[in-house]
Amino acid sequence: MPGIDAVAALAGVSTATVSRALSGNGHVSPSTRVRVHEAASSLGYVVSSPASSLASGRTKNVGVVVPFISRWFYSSVLEGAGSALLKNGYDLTLYGLTGGDDERRSVFEHFLLRKRVDAVLALTIELTSGELQSLLDLKKPIVGIGGPLAGVQTLSIDDVGVALLATEHLLGLGHRRIGMIGGESGFELDFHLPTNRRAGYERALRTAGIEPSPRFFLPADFTIRGGYQAATALLGDPAARPTALFAASDEMAMGSILAARDLGLSVPGDVSIIGIDGHEHSGFFGLTTLAQFPERQGAHAVEILMDQLHPGRRDPTPTNIPLPVELIVRTSTAPPPAR
Repeated sequence: MPGIDAVAALAGVSTATVSRALSGNGHVSPSTRVRVHEAASSLGYVVSSPASSLASGRTKNVGVVVPFISRWFYSSVLEGAGSALLKNGYDLTLYGLTGGDDERRSVFEHFLLRKRVDAVLALTIELTSGELQSLLDLKKPIVGIGGPLAGVQTLSIDDVGVALLATEHLLGLGHRRIGMIGGESGFELDFHLPTNRRAGYERALRTAGIEPSPRFFLPADFTIRGGYQAATALLGDPAARPTALFAASDEMAMGSILAARDLGLSVPGDVSIIGIDGHEHSGFFGLTTLAQFPERQGAHAVEILMDQLHPGRRDPTPTNIPLPVELIVRTSTAPPPAR
């Protein structure tokens, strides 16, 4: 296999220039970079990862810490992040935290501290002060998705605002009896998402002159099954049935649509249903949703990491970056039934 000397000779540059051009570290003019890549490609030259790491002090690897792997939102963020890392020439090492406190402690106290990563991406995980300090002590770039982390660049949606918007959509259609399927207390650990989305729901109701009713609220676990069970309870009594449901995730909203069907109810004829996420199957269910584009979130977070790893590549970005949401109106919401 040809070495770096052969690439340098073919491109008409020094070996140091070849190293900078192929690693992305250091300044190389665009024309020279193209020439070096063309020379390397024609010769079949591949950079040795161990040698490159020794020379640059970099592993070309990013550690991604995520609470769940199998759930749609997290896998979608990972898909966006993984694709963006690949385009930038970086590998991904995944640290899942599904195994409980001991596994979480091992990730932050041992695995990440081995310094085999150039940067860390934390997906919707509110770190403890000790965990955050462990990462900051690495002196590596860190980006978080989901909520603010002291001293770390983060991206997040406004959970209060998005719940407010979802509830206002139902109010605007004329609904006054609006129920909510929120998050269970276990999800409070990560940026207080259940509390914030319930706060947005209740604020919208109070602004409209409606006092929220405790009997119209049930928590669930952000799954289709959980949404189905909660919706069955909320919609099961014809005398005290809300005319609309706001579910704090699309999967719970899908479960609600299935529950309404099994109760013999029409959506939206008898009950309107709205969710949050923009799930890939939300269109199949005709679900009105607040889309938050998780794949874009993952890709955006990686671009911020690349900016930190390669200073001067783009203008600096704010510490806390608000993420866009989009109301997508489909057939699951309509004015309330005439009584």
